[in-house]
Amino acid sequence: MKYKLNLEYKGAKTVPVLMETEWMEEKYVDNIIEDLERTGRFKKIVIMDEMEREWSRKEYAKLKIKLDLEPTDPELYFDGGYDVQTGTGGIGLVIYYKKGTDTFRFRANVRLDQLENNNEAEYAALYNALLYVEDLGMKNLPIVIKGDSQGVIKQLEGEWPCYEKVLNTWLDRIEAKIKGLGLKPNYEVISRRDNKEADKLATQALENNLIEGHMKID
Repeated sequence: MKYKLNLEYKGAKTVPVLMETEWMEEKYVDNIIEDLERTGRFKKIVIMDEMEREWSRKEYAKLKIKLDLEPTDPELYFDGGYDVQTGTGGIGLVIYYKKGTDTFRFRANVRLDQLENNNEAEYAALYNALLYVEDLGMKNLPIVIKGDSQGVIKQLEGEWPCYEKVLNTWLDRIEAKIKGLGLKPNYEVISRRDNKEADKLATQALENNLIEGHMKID
């Protein structure tokens, strides 16, 4: 999660002036506020996060204690595969997130029946990945969603139309889940090489090699 400061500056011989900082990582917020307060010229400091929520300095101090116990800064990778001979889909997902100063990785794959093609497997992969996001307790957060399926991401961004009824149904499910969780998505199209973790998991699911793991990363 990133934050910015809304400030009211009042010099000895000036009228009050409103200012706003750039977005910054949480680790810089306290030090910057302390430096500003030492000048004695900032009469009001409001902290705002990417979800447009605002806090005073005292409220923010309480928030930090709460955030240390909750997952933040999720990055979700997803991929789907399809076996034409068996009509089976395989999906893979990897979720990186932080809790306090620690970083965690969750990964899983699922074998799915009754899918029509590889395109549908990509949509199913993202929807099922969001179910795991929900299980991990991630709500009301910005989330980065990365995949090598340009069609899925461009359609979710509203840049490309979707004419297939089945895929539109998946899009509706995905958008409803994102809205229900209060997530603020930032989509990124990445190369297959950069999506190799999720791609491998999807392939392993097709081989009926099912995996689920959760670990802290040093």
